[in-house]
Amino acid sequence: MTDEQIVQLFLERSESAVVQTKTKYGKYCFSVAMNILNNREDSEECVNDTYLQTWNCIPPHHPTRLSAFIGKITRRLALDMYRRKNTEKRGGRVKEVSEELADCIVFSNDIEKHIDEIVLTEIINEFLKQISDEQRRIFIRRYWYFCSVKEIAAENSMSQSKVKMSLLRSRNQLKTILEKEYF
Repeated sequence: MTDEQIVQLFLERSESAVVQTKTKYGKYCFSVAMNILNNREDSEECVNDTYLQTWNCIPPHHPTRLSAFIGKITRRLALDMYRRKNTEKRGGRVKEVSEELADCIVFSNDIEKHIDEIVLTEIINEFLKQISDEQRRIFIRRYWYFCSVKEIAAENSMSQSKVKMSLLRSRNQLKTILEKEYF
């Protein structure tokens, strides 16, 4: 079933929309959640919450790329769950990935943070257009999907040191762009 047909089922409030979404994107959503949470039960809960949130968001939203739409919902829900479960104890891949980007991205208060996030999104999107396909793929797998360096290396048939070097170069390029834009 195509994404357009599934979205149409959501718009018609047909319960089969959830079934079709689960069939087509269940593994994808689970993978996104698992990369962040690293816990099977929490990831399954997050994926189920994704279906509910998707049901509640369509309508009024009418996504053109359903995979991106539900991927973003899953990611946000997983990060929220991660933050709730780790308010006292810090660690894991989310912290590791956040620390890697900490030199590039700094925020101050809530209002400024929101504005900065909007501007930052635009800058990062432009940055991603400027780098090579391989570099972009590695950057997104690491900083959007929270994949480990080992996983990225295996997926791209390259050494872990090459992935680390690509990430370092990407972060340095992004830092240079952000310093020009922000300061």
